[in-house]
Amino acid sequence: MRHCSVQVRGLLTRDELDRYNALMEVGSYLESQQQYDLAYTVQKEVDLLILPAIERLKEKSRDRDRATAEFLKSLEAEQEEEE
Repeated sequence: MRHCSVQVRGLLTRDELDRYNALMEVGSYLESQQQYDLAYTVQKEVDLLILPAIERLKEKSRDRDRATAEFLKSLEAEQEEEE
């Protein structure tokens, strides 16, 4: 079973995280029993479950980029005023 990144896991809601942990436990058990076809199905469910958290991470990145752009604009404006 492939785990998602720590950043994505940190943005899961409590319900999503509980479901994620349960699915990972089931998937690990299935792999230990060499039931890879069933583990694959569980992995696909995990992949779907984490999509909203991935979108939240992307939005945080976009917000940070916007804030950086605004900060750089304000610095440019200050430098132009000084000249």
